[in-house]
Amino acid sequence: MADNRILRDYDAENGIVRLTINNPERRNAYDPAMREQLAAFLDDAAADDDVKVVHLRGAGGVFSTGADMGNAYSWYGAGKADERRPSQRRRLAVDRRTFSFYHNFIGFPKVTVAEVAGYALGGGFELALAADIAVVARDTRIGMPATRFLGPALGSLHLFFYRLGPVLARRLLLTGDIIEAGELEGRGIFTEITDAAHVADRAARWALKASRMPADGIVIAKEAFRMVEQLQAYHGEEVFSYLTHAYGTNLRFEPGEFNFVKARAEYGTKEAFRMRDRHFHVD
Repeated sequence: MADNRILRDYDAENGIVRLTINNPERRNAYDPAMREQLAAFLDDAAADDDVKVVHLRGAGGVFSTGADMGNAYSWYGAGKADERRPSQRRRLAVDRRTFSFYHNFIGFPKVTVAEVAGYALGGGFELALAADIAVVARDTRIGMPATRFLGPALGSLHLFFYRLGPVLARRLLLTGDIIEAGELEGRGIFTEITDAAHVADRAARWALKASRMPADGIVIAKEAFRMVEQLQAYHGEEVFSYLTHAYGTNLRFEPGEFNFVKARAEYGTKEAFRMRDRHFHVD
């Protein structure tokens, strides 16, 4: 059964599938069920000869704040009654499955257009970077704040270094800074950075423009792009990304370091976020 937190609309005339992350009360954060539904819609689009473009967006003026940290660690499943943490074998199995979603999106055989506004954090930021064409509002808040929970060994490191460049990638991953997309204007990271009022129209325009290309040409080009990126930048990434994430979720926190999972368990998610912000604030 389809989860109505992921919506699908199909423009058959132009071969454009529009997928909307529809969880606005959580700033379009997604849990494993939502990610699996999004993956299923993407698989359907990939297999449909009549689809040329996937237009990905978020409801309520927000793209996505990534994985829902309100259920952090719960995606690893319950272990034995006396087990304090999930085993590395469970972490690796779950993270391998989780990261296959991002790997498949990077190598998706149709044109992907991201309509990005409001927030693009964590996995949402990864999706914006991985899209073929990304139209981003200048005031969109982007970054990987989850590195403040578990350190910088999160997400697709190859993608960050290849798309952002090593200097910016290190800054965002080693500090957890959240910045406005307008700071990146002119650096060629996104296809277009524009005013928030124009993002939807501009993304729709790019999707329509891409849909005019021959379908076989798109697929052949996407496979060629993937080969070039694998040879130049992503070699080994499909294993490296989930390995570093799985090991990185098993950190030992020293006195004075902020432990989000422990704080969330003791004080609740909202207070844990407040505690995180206080801990990392530097005048």
